[in-house]
Amino acid sequence: MPPKAQAAGKGRGPAKRKLAEEFPPGEVLTDTSKKSWKLGAPIGQGGFGLLYLANENSSKTVGADAPYVIKVEPSDNGPLFSELKFYMRAAKPDLIQSWMTSHKMKYLGVPKYWGSGLHEKGGKRYRFMVMDRFGTDLQKKFEETGRRFPRKLVLQLGLRLLDILEYIHEHEYVHADIKASNLLLSHNNPNQVYLVDYGLAYRYAPEGVLKEYKEDPKRCHDGTIEFTSIDAHKGVSPCRRSDLEILGYCMVQWLCSKLPWEDKLQDPLYVRDVKLQCRDNVSEFMSKCFSSQDKPDELQKFMEEVKTLSYTDKPAYQKLRSILEAGLKSIGTKDDDKLEFSSAVSSNGAGPSSSAKTSKRKKVVDYKEESDDEVDGSPAKKRKSPKKKGVKEMKTASPKKKVATPKNTAARPKKALVEMGTQTTPGLKRGRGRPKKKAEPVDSE
Repeated sequence: MPPKAQAAGKGRGPAKRKLAEEFPPGEVLTDTSKKSWKLGAPIGQGGFGLLYLANENSSKTVGADAPYVIKVEPSDNGPLFSELKFYMRAAKPDLIQSWMTSHKMKYLGVPKYWGSGLHEKGGKRYRFMVMDRFGTDLQKKFEETGRRFPRKLVLQLGLRLLDILEYIHEHEYVHADIKASNLLLSHNNPNQVYLVDYGLAYRYAPEGVLKEYKEDPKRCHDGTIEFTSIDAHKGVSPCRRSDLEILGYCMVQWLCSKLPWEDKLQDPLYVRDVKLQCRDNVSEFMSKCFSSQDKPDELQKFMEEVKTLSYTDKPAYQKLRSILEAGLKSIGTKDDDKLEFSSAVSSNGAGPSSSAKTSKRKKVVDYKEESDDEVDGSPAKKRKSPKKKGVKEMKTASPKKKVATPKNTAARPKKALVEMGTQTTPGLKRGRGRPKKKAEPVDSE
């Protein structure tokens, strides 16, 4: 589970981690199963890790069409180690293929784990992990389309994520950080989307034993502030309903452009209180986001269903799918496996509070230290990692305070992104949304 944040007033910021040394193209790494992998050009650089194109070791040079990527970081850093536990337990290719076969699925948006190990160079040790290569993230697509996705696309993404979440939930984990920047398109098929970044993944049922509900004020507000669950706001470890609640917030934002609490993301207690109000009255929440004649009934029904879940309940995944499928039918379409990202501002029915002009996001807690500079298939230039601010101590407050409906403010400036044609891998964030707390190894709960 994620470590506690340090208070800014104590004169101590996030712990600094060692930077990864850049390896030359052609460097060969051998994983724990004795399989060799050859590195190509570095295509991503974060605060302490590097991302390389890669392929199975051969006499050929690793080209721009390489099907794999390898994340490398100093062995005594923690983020990659944390994610490795999830990938090794739940993302082996044979496990994923078996699930797909038994559930008659064409594909499942969970990244496959191809290998990992330790590599020594210059007297230093590095940890690495091999994964599939992916394309661009959905946050970039969201910005490109004026911060609105068509209703059909939103419902299709919801269906894909239900498939993904059911799989990882059945393998004892929850993701806890679903958002557009953690959803990547396939490198080869733009109609396939994958959920990545398991840095906050939590083993909610080790060996089948469910964790108990327990509030911890020292762990409040973990995750990405605009989407994180009410459980997380209260310092409770994430559970299956948490993932589904986060998915609900994502679908609403993708369709209407802006959530009611996005004007005050710097105040996590305010965000928590508005989410509590919205959970208590889902209909009123939807009215804040959409005009009355264009309110998507299926999203309201989805959130009402999630609201009925207790902390340890197993969700009715098929019922939730049926709700979204009914939404597709209501607009005269169906899931045809084609993801179309064209803007549909005039048809989404966003109300006054869902204007495409949104306020600038402010940092609440420095959950992640790293940032990404990514390039399109060419060697990454070494850049200085941004200086990190200390984290602010969260004060507890009564949830009974009166909360005013947030008003739209100045337009949100688009964040410049560089197309790189591959994924942001574990521990290599693009800096979209709120930063997150570091996760400790997921098997240490």
